[in-house]
Amino acid sequence: MTAPRPPFPDIQSLWQETASHRPAFDRLSGGHRFDVAIIGGGYTGLSTARYLARRGLSAVVLEASQIGWGASGRNGGVVSGKFRLAFSDIASRYGLETARRMHDLGIEAIDHVGELVSDYGIADADYRPTGSLRCAHNEISLDGLKKEVEWLRGSLGDHACTILSPEEMEAETGSRDFVGGMLNTHGGIIHPLNFVLGLAAGLKAEGIAIHEKSAVTGMRRDRDGVVLETPGGTVSARQVVIATNSYSDLTPATSAVRKSLIPFRSAMIATEPLAGSSLLSQGRSYTETRRMMRWFRRAGDRLMYGGRGAFGTADSGSAFAALEKAMVRQFPELGSVSVTHRWSGLVAMTMNSIPHLGRLDDRVVYALGYNGTGVALASNMGRYVAAMVAGEEPDLGLLTSEPLKPVPFYPIRKPAVRLVAGWYQFLDAIGR
Repeated sequence: MTAPRPPFPDIQSLWQETASHRPAFDRLSGGHRFDVAIIGGGYTGLSTARYLARRGLSAVVLEASQIGWGASGRNGGVVSGKFRLAFSDIASRYGLETARRMHDLGIEAIDHVGELVSDYGIADADYRPTGSLRCAHNEISLDGLKKEVEWLRGSLGDHACTILSPEEMEAETGSRDFVGGMLNTHGGIIHPLNFVLGLAAGLKAEGIAIHEKSAVTGMRRDRDGVVLETPGGTVSARQVVIATNSYSDLTPATSAVRKSLIPFRSAMIATEPLAGSSLLSQGRSYTETRRMMRWFRRAGDRLMYGGRGAFGTADSGSAFAALEKAMVRQFPELGSVSVTHRWSGLVAMTMNSIPHLGRLDDRVVYALGYNGTGVALASNMGRYVAAMVAGEEPDLGLLTSEPLKPVPFYPIRKPAVRLVAGWYQFLDAIGR
């Protein structure tokens, strides 16, 4: 059976239901020439177009479906500057200065979200820099959080993190499920779809070309650069940027990066409005310390609850049921509350758990692999992609020094992911 090809209809989600304004973009039609063609209309692609324009380069963004169809419009809306590797682990493996560069890049990315919201007047993004709270599920995890706070203060001079007691955790979260936690005042929460739509609307007002329902089905070199083919027309460009992240397998045009990414499905549920509820009272993002991480936050007067481990290529009823069961276990008062929204999306995992910016060759740049923390990092990446397109060599620590590696034994990646996830679930179950 032939796999379906884009464009695909928008998914049903809380974000789609509460989207405030959707700018209109035409399909690409006919032949066009630009300095740079960008494949992918998410945070990375749009941010790249912004910064290319500021360098005086003409750019076009080609989106296979609709702006916000992929991860940029269906994620949990957590604004974070962290990486899957702890900064202390980065320091022990690669040196303190590399860890410092990565840490600074994360803070810069968080600040940049606020800059974009302000520059384009995206009030409907409802960006709230309320910080985040890591919720320790056992004493081993809490001890690790305490050591992390000490290391951040002593090694990087970052005093944004503090440890909360079990009583403080219960008072803020409304749950007795945690033995302590780590409050980080960096970051916050956002309406991710309104954010990406507002960014696209701002770029359109600046005269930047954006085309929806214009999947790049082919890419070939010619004497002057690269020619991109879409169902409705072609683009000739001196350089190309691949910004397709976990959706790099939609067409053969991005096959060069597809085998370096492991798409991992992340599922989310949202409750009906909670009248007078004091759960998650400070409006931050909250994550567990379990390996198979659960996360939760308020979205208006609803509670959102999400987690990884939903296997397959489509929404999974069993994954949603598992999330609801976990939510009620942590917040028993939600046992009689209806879940009104269920959706999922793909997280792009890389072999070293780090995003990557680099070149495939002299004409193609890529930026992808955000490992689940892409709202801030991807939105900020565009300035460095534009620098690389312009011939500069930006220093982003491991993001630029580490090569994008192919996944070993790629054809068996799906059973391998299931095996690893099952092992993590076992370790969580026995409290390790």
